[in-house]
Amino acid sequence: MFEKMPKLRIGEFVAKMPVIQGGMSVGVSLSRLASAVANQGGIGVIGAAGIGMLEPDFRMNYMEANQRALKREIRLTREKTDGLIGVNIMAALSDFNQLVSTAIEEMIDFIFIGAGLPLHLPKLMLNYNFMKHIPKIVPIVSSEKAARIIFTYWDRHYNIIPDAIVIEGPMAGGHLGFKKDQINSPSNNLKNILKEVLITKKWFEEKYNKDIPVIVAGGIFSGSDIYDMIKLGANGVQMGTRFVATEECDADKSFKDTYIACKKEDIVIIDSPVGMPGRAINNSFLRNVKLGKRKPVKCGWKCLHGCDFRQVAYCINIALTNAKMGLLEKGFAFAGANAYRVNEITSVQKLCQSLSEEYVLAAINDS
Repeated sequence: MFEKMPKLRIGEFVAKMPVIQGGMSVGVSLSRLASAVANQGGIGVIGAAGIGMLEPDFRMNYMEANQRALKREIRLTREKTDGLIGVNIMAALSDFNQLVSTAIEEMIDFIFIGAGLPLHLPKLMLNYNFMKHIPKIVPIVSSEKAARIIFTYWDRHYNIIPDAIVIEGPMAGGHLGFKKDQINSPSNNLKNILKEVLITKKWFEEKYNKDIPVIVAGGIFSGSDIYDMIKLGANGVQMGTRFVATEECDADKSFKDTYIACKKEDIVIIDSPVGMPGRAINNSFLRNVKLGKRKPVKCGWKCLHGCDFRQVAYCINIALTNAKMGLLEKGFAFAGANAYRVNEITSVQKLCQSLSEEYVLAAINDS
């Protein structure tokens, strides 16, 4: 059935399914989920932020703990699949350069970069020109403006352009690249942003004689959604929420069950300690935060550039790690706007098969 869906080509890499599994950090997407998606012909992605939180020396030596954990998860993923895999690394991380270097040295296929504009990343990449296996660099943006800034800066200063780009719209889960009052603006509709980016990228494609695949994310739920986006010009989609409710997802079952149990009104926009709005499933922890019942925390590592631990109500890394472990009373789950539509935990294989069948049906109905 997958052969009836278009393939996703990024450079010399070709995914049989045009689906990238969103890199969900703090232990939600690790080797088990990433390898399962890769084995189905998609691109499996390890979330790098906070990946070392459960290492015994994290508080004392968080950079080395993160690098060690990332290296381990990449190697475990490679043991389970010969498919395509990537890592998601937030540009806002204080150990961004170290994590990128680790991913390159472990010969990852893709590096997806969100939560900031990686304007100077090509300078770091120059240190690895001697390697035969260089990962494809894929920035994640939320607007045509952000895409244009990256294209233009890399073009002028490094004479290169990204290998692909992901557009993450306002219906995504986790941290959002929009101000609160922009989230529901019609101008920020994912389809509108896609149209703008498709126009912007043409000039750079012609200059470099290189295809720049565009992947869309945020609110993509069904095979029909995938069909609609590809018909509009996207080359593929990125999906996170659907892959949480799978047997292979690396989070605790209690975390997955919050997706099954939530209703539409339970999905809320929060003010994250990192200074960005985020979409999450409301629970007692978040209600207590809103009531001011949480107190500022001590921080021995400052993992995010934009987080002032002296002012925040809680440590988001600890809260998300607790949730990943199933301790929802001490944390919460990020989720996309369509999480309430998830009604069962299934396998990655069954989910991918369902997406493919829905895609084919949408294509038939449209013919």
